[in-house]
Amino acid sequence: MSNQKDGLVLQVSDVRAEACGVLLLELRDPQGAPLPAFEPGAHLEIRLPGGLVRHYSISNDCRERDRYVIGVGLSPASRGGSAFVHRSLRCGDRLETSAPRNHFRLDPDLDSYLFVAGGIGITPIMSMVHWCIAHQRPWRLVYAARSPQRAAFYDTLGQHGAAVRFHFDALCGGAALDVREALADVREGEHVYCCGPSALMDAVRTQGAHLPPERLHFEYFSAPAPGAEAAGPGGAFEVELRRRGLRLQVPQNQSILDVLEAHGIGVPCSCREGLCRTCETTVLEGEIEHHDYVLSQEERDAGRSMVICVSRARSPRLVLDL
Repeated sequence: MSNQKDGLVLQVSDVRAEACGVLLLELRDPQGAPLPAFEPGAHLEIRLPGGLVRHYSISNDCRERDRYVIGVGLSPASRGGSAFVHRSLRCGDRLETSAPRNHFRLDPDLDSYLFVAGGIGITPIMSMVHWCIAHQRPWRLVYAARSPQRAAFYDTLGQHGAAVRFHFDALCGGAALDVREALADVREGEHVYCCGPSALMDAVRTQGAHLPPERLHFEYFSAPAPGAEAAGPGGAFEVELRRRGLRLQVPQNQSILDVLEAHGIGVPCSCREGLCRTCETTVLEGEIEHHDYVLSQEERDAGRSMVICVSRARSPRLVLDL
């Protein structure tokens, strides 16, 4: 069995170029067993050599139980994740992964869906498109990329006619997508699901400010430009690790995660930007100053957990379940 105590072991059954700078990987159980089910918007946490942990969205139809298809864009600023996948990963290689996780869930009870994707941000949107087609739900997609050659799933999406609107910067004199125009005709009750570069996400959030917040849904692959949500240096505070009986000081210029690691306390982590929940930790006491991009407003209001790579204490002391 591929199931492990902490996740799965999957075999790379296919590697192919989907677009310029984008590889599609097909992952299967080494013994051909059915894989754990996933929902549209889900991702895998993949452990790569050197202790790297990366998150990649599942793009195929969630009715498929024999494979996961993930798209990996080569990042110029890669710290080893996408660079390893593009340069070293081969068919037959095995990867340790989590079971599918989902922080970008598609509400199945809506009348219609508007998807806005930029670049590699199309990867979680594709599974949503598959779901809408399978369930005969009205959907539209606005997809921005630098050029057709850099647009993953371009041929597949091109088969859906007026449901898909492409925008290519290179064919528009370098001009970016007009997000205001893209959101101008949002229908009554329609929800917007967006994934892409930070600039696109920020523009959708700004231009969609007239919509109720619950109708806007975002999946961040990188941290937005510094703004109201960005973590400033913050003040120093104390953190108590209840299970260890240890108290530590968190200086103004360090995160809780930084301090734990400096004291040899290992906590699972990945993005270090508040994007992925890998370091989410239960809070037993204290008031939290949230700076992440993944917890819902309800989760923030509950105050039961925090993402310790970016979030801090609003009170002089926090007690963590560590």
